[in-house]
Amino acid sequence: MTIDRASVRTILKPWGRLDLGPWAPKNHQDSPVGEISFDCGEEGGPDRLLLLKLLFTGETLSIQVHPDDATAKSMGMKSGKSEAWYVLAAEDGAQVAVGLKRPLTQLEFRNAALGGSIEGLLDWQEAAAGDVFYVPAGTVHAIGAGLVIAEIQQRNETTFRIWDHGRSRELHIDQAIAVARLEPASSRKLPRHITVERAELMSCPFFTLERLDLPADTVWELTASRESWALVVAGGGTIGSLTARIGDGFFVEADRADIRVGPDGIVLLIATAASAPATGLLRQLPPEGRSQPGSELESGRQGRSVIPFRSSGASL
Repeated sequence: MTIDRASVRTILKPWGRLDLGPWAPKNHQDSPVGEISFDCGEEGGPDRLLLLKLLFTGETLSIQVHPDDATAKSMGMKSGKSEAWYVLAAEDGAQVAVGLKRPLTQLEFRNAALGGSIEGLLDWQEAAAGDVFYVPAGTVHAIGAGLVIAEIQQRNETTFRIWDHGRSRELHIDQAIAVARLEPASSRKLPRHITVERAELMSCPFFTLERLDLPADTVWELTASRESWALVVAGGGTIGSLTARIGDGFFVEADRADIRVGPDGIVLLIATAASAPATGLLRQLPPEGRSQPGSELESGRQGRSVIPFRSSGASL
């Protein structure tokens, strides 16, 4: 089952004047922030390592930080939260903040957080469509207004909120000080082409993010030996027996699926729970080719689509 586009339009909550282009829902409530999370819809299934989201911002989100694995496990959680952002759409002048402009002492950080001047100490960077940012756990960060972002993250929703621009939500300054790296960060990533069609956007110890640019009217075989999450960001076609359009997400693990590309080509983001790109992820098939019966990996599981669910948005 592919994502029900009408359901997506109901779930998303925008965002003020932001021009979302093909991402724009037609029916929405008047809210400055939208979030949609994808899940593979398995009741009682195995715990997943990653979470895929779409974020839509009509105003600047809170300044926040997430715990690393060691801190999270000391708090009874399974993992920390490192994340990466792929910018799908951006208004002119839109910005994100990743890390600080200069190192701060804990006292300087506390005073800046309590007084609100922390916003001016962040390393704000312009963000445009196609930009990639890596936000490792412990990095102080924020997302500005006017952006549509695909976010891949470790599956942990713990957020320590440092400053909320005068909104009334709870702050977590003591917890933030305990986990934050009070220093500049190297966040912007440049793609590295693995093949003509396949680009590694970023890799970290927890996941790899790639972009697949597949030309019109071609057929490909996608082999996912590890937990993998895919999002259609341009064009369309079919993945297995499922229709693939902009905004559709798919989950696959230990399986193979044919990708039949439509007349406009297709661009996919794919995030895999691995620290480096897989060597056999993608291969082209002849136009009439399809995977032969029995070609599934040893598990024999069929690929499943991901379905959206409404998340609380409390961490925004």
